[in-house]
Amino acid sequence: MMKKVRIATRGSMLALWQANHIKALLEKEHKVECELLVIKTQGDKILDVPLAKIGGKGLFVKEIETALLENEADIAVHSMKDVPMLLPEGLELYASPEGETPEDAFVSVKYKTIADLPQNAVVGTSSLRRKVQLARLRPDLEIKDLRGNVNTRLRKLDDGEYDAIILARAGLVRLEYHDRVTDVISAEDMLPAVCQGILGIEVRSDDKESKQLLDFLRHEPTETRVRCERTFLRRLEGGCQAPIAGHSVIEGDRIIMKGLVSDLIGETYIEAENKGSVQDAAEIGYELAESILAAGGKEILDEIYSK
Repeated sequence: MMKKVRIATRGSMLALWQANHIKALLEKEHKVECELLVIKTQGDKILDVPLAKIGGKGLFVKEIETALLENEADIAVHSMKDVPMLLPEGLELYASPEGETPEDAFVSVKYKTIADLPQNAVVGTSSLRRKVQLARLRPDLEIKDLRGNVNTRLRKLDDGEYDAIILARAGLVRLEYHDRVTDVISAEDMLPAVCQGILGIEVRSDDKESKQLLDFLRHEPTETRVRCERTFLRRLEGGCQAPIAGHSVIEGDRIIMKGLVSDLIGETYIEAENKGSVQDAAEIGYELAESILAAGGKEILDEIYSK
């Protein structure tokens, strides 16, 4: 049995909650000692520029993966939606516990729903995915960039810089800010990010001991959804520079996935759905991406990525 499990994580309140959550589960299950290795990533250092403009993949994971590769940490706990499609050689995503709620949350001090916002109200989000979907719901709104951790974003809202902000509901639930969720935005109105609300635990591929420790955490339906959604994103070569969304649900032995790709202003907007057996989850995601690319998604993404 490993003497001590070293868990690499970012230092935000949400990242620390996630890492401490896995730490507590490991300690309870295996009576093993765990310690957190808190690492500042490039994405944590650059807070005044929208993510889409920074470019590059792995803004929130690269330094953490380096710690794994250099054997300074045994496992890394990530928000799965931050993890790039291509992992460094020698590393793999091994386990995902049951996912939290995937929807986005509408958060406001004065207004109850997106529909209640007055004309030209200021809404904060830096997500291109949220921006284009919000603009389609309410073209009259003024959408302004909003970066920083959950607390920083809430403080900016409370200080009156925004009439409302959009956040992942999962983060608010995990930090016990349930009372700050003014309204839950349905997936029909705003399709979530790929793997939103899901944790990904990364290990060295040859580290059998860490894998054995993590086996009890693996949640098969969640990992099936991860396969479907990440295969979809991989085929689109998706990153934070393009408005891409994808969300799957499992009903019995079937998986149903919706996906969308949009241009940067939401003018050309391609949405599609695919479904099939959970055993074919990866193929379902791949075929969905192919159908979106064939319907004009390829031209949209080529245009965005060329810039």
